[in-house]
Amino acid sequence: MSSGRFRRIALALPNAVEGSHHGKADFRVGKRVFATLGYPDDKWGMVKLTPQQQTMLVDAEPDMFQPVPGAWGKNGSTNVLLAKADQVTLRSALAMAWRNVAPKSLLALHDTPKR
Repeated sequence: MSSGRFRRIALALPNAVEGSHHGKADFRVGKRVFATLGYPDDKWGMVKLTPQQQTMLVDAEPDMFQPVPGAWGKNGSTNVLLAKADQVTLRSALAMAWRNVAPKSLLALHDTPKR
């Protein structure tokens, strides 16, 4: 997985935009960050999960996911080793992170069954 593919998957989520935080690319919905690239270095991305989601992904794919060190990690921030990430798993992790921070009004639009 390349950083370019991570970026494309993140930006394909509804209303996602790219910004910058501490010199690193981040991805937001509304004003809230759901993912970043380049932390701790260019080999990694980060998704903002719940602690339960983090545990599930780290247990299932320990070569791909690991908690961010410190308090951020205890709260669910999870590093993704890009070289180990596959498109399906990364898309799922990014979608979870997006849903965790998306405004309720936007979630309602995307949770409505299509007819």
